[in-house]
Amino acid sequence: MAVKIRLQRHGKKNFAFFHIVVADARAPRDGRYIEQLGSYNPNTNPATIVLNGERALAWLKVGAEPTLVARRILSYEGVLLRKHLDGGVAKGALTQEQADKKFADWKAQRDAKIEAKKQGLSKAAADKAKAAIEAEAKVNEARAEALAKKKAEAEEAARKAAEEAAAAKAAEEAAAAEAPAEA
Repeated sequence: MAVKIRLQRHGKKNFAFFHIVVADARAPRDGRYIEQLGSYNPNTNPATIVLNGERALAWLKVGAEPTLVARRILSYEGVLLRKHLDGGVAKGALTQEQADKKFADWKAQRDAKIEAKKQGLSKAAADKAKAAIEAEAKVNEARAEALAKKKAEAEEAARKAAEEAAAAKAAEEAAAAEAPAEA
């Protein structure tokens, strides 16, 4: 019986997540499986991977073949490196302590890279929010200037109208004062 480590699709349309399973190669994609090793959610940034590395390593050692995407996930999580290092220990090329040190160094480097990506994403989001706030402030400032200009124009028009009304009233009074004097 050929055994594969592969993904089993779950979730809704255009928003899938996957279970990482060990299944008979003849079983349908979303059908019967032997063991569930973890899950993979590509909808988050960075993708969320939950994997039981010890069980995946055990299945690889007894001959389970990962599919292409499952191989990438196993490589990303370090399971394939662990298998490679265990092979070196079995052949006597290196000791278990050396293998553990190499794996720990690799894991620290990978975790630092992931953390740098997360911080870069959060910094980019913060910069984007800051730029949006600045743009909104500029728009609000332009609106305030337009309102102030409109208000100043209205006040100027009201002042001119008041001056004209006062001039007209003064002319009326002068005309009224001249009229009785002539009569």
